[in-house]
Amino acid sequence: MPRLTVRELEQLIEEQFPQAHGFSQITALSEDTLELRLPYRDDFLRPGGTLSGPTLMTLADTGAYYLILAMIGPVVLAVTTNLNIHFMRKPRPEDVIAQARMLKLGRQLAVVEVNMRSVSSPELLAQATVTYSIPPKR
Repeated sequence: MPRLTVRELEQLIEEQFPQAHGFSQITALSEDTLELRLPYRDDFLRPGGTLSGPTLMTLADTGAYYLILAMIGPVVLAVTTNLNIHFMRKPRPEDVIAQARMLKLGRQLAVVEVNMRSVSSPELLAQATVTYSIPPKR
């Protein structure tokens, strides 16, 4: 079960990582999943009228980080050690939904799968696996 509520998680992000505030919105949090909505912005586009890969990579990393924090509490120094992403479809210029699911939560590492889709389609745009290093407790 999550140690932080959505409200507590949002407050932690705003206090400790203010530059991430407003990038996406947490829309759901359950036992082992977190859902984010990335509001469309023109500055996310790349040539060809599609959402950029770095935008989707940032969304995947954000979803994983938020889910890990929700599960372990305010351990803001957890860091990404690996992010592997598969781009499957050309993203339309619209909001994106990301669902992060905890695959493994250990003392030192957490592994999260993040599936992303356009708000108008159930088909996957991209799938990422993100590994985080969790700092030792002091």
